[in-house]
Amino acid sequence: MSRVAETVAAIGIPLAWSNWALPALGLGIRGRTVANAGFATGFATVCHATPNWFSAKGFRYGIVAASLVATGYGVALTIPSVRRGLSEFEGRAPEVSPAEWIAVHIPISTVYSEEMIFRAALDPLLDNAFGSRAGSVLGALTFGLWHVHPARAAGDSVPASIAATAAGGVALGWLRRRTGSVTAPALLHLAINAGGALAPRIARLIGTPRT
Repeated sequence: MSRVAETVAAIGIPLAWSNWALPALGLGIRGRTVANAGFATGFATVCHATPNWFSAKGFRYGIVAASLVATGYGVALTIPSVRRGLSEFEGRAPEVSPAEWIAVHIPISTVYSEEMIFRAALDPLLDNAFGSRAGSVLGALTFGLWHVHPARAAGDSVPASIAATAAGGVALGWLRRRTGSVTAPALLHLAINAGGALAPRIARLIGTPRT
C-alpha cells in the first residue's frame, strides 16, 4: 500500500468507525466503551503506534496542563452567572451513574481511545507524510470530524462541535509533539472532560444566589 493510500485509510477508518460503524451497532454506553477501547487498541497496533505512556516529561507537562484546567473550572464556579450556566448542563448525563461515567467511561472510552487513535497513531503518521505543521492541521480536523455523530446525538451544533474539538486537537497534538508521549495530552483531555462532567454538578450543589 502506498503512503497516500495508508494516510487516506488512517484518516477515513476512524471517521467511519465513530460516525457510522459504532452507532450502527446500537450498543449501550458500556458496550460502546468496550468497543471503542478495542477499536483504538487495534488501530494503534496496526499503525505501529508508540504512545510512550510512562514518559516523565509527559507526566510533567500533563500535570501542569491539567492543573490549569482544574483552576479554570474552579474560578468559573466562583462566578454566579457562569455557575448558573454550568448548572443547566447537569441534565445531560448519560445512562449510568455520574461516578461510573467519570471513573470509567471518560477515561477509557474517551481519553484512552481518542489519544491512542489520534495522538499515538494518526498524528505521527500525518507528520511523517506531510510534515508537523500540515500534520497538526489534518490531525486536528480529523479529530473534529470524529465528533460529528456524537454532536448530532446530543443535539449540539455540528459545526460548533467540529470547530471546538478541532481546536482542542491542536492543543492535544502540540503536547504530544512537545513531549513525545500521549501521557500529557491524555491528562489534559481527562481534566477537560472529567471537569466538564463534575462542574455542572458542583454548580448545582453550590447553587446560585437570588438577585
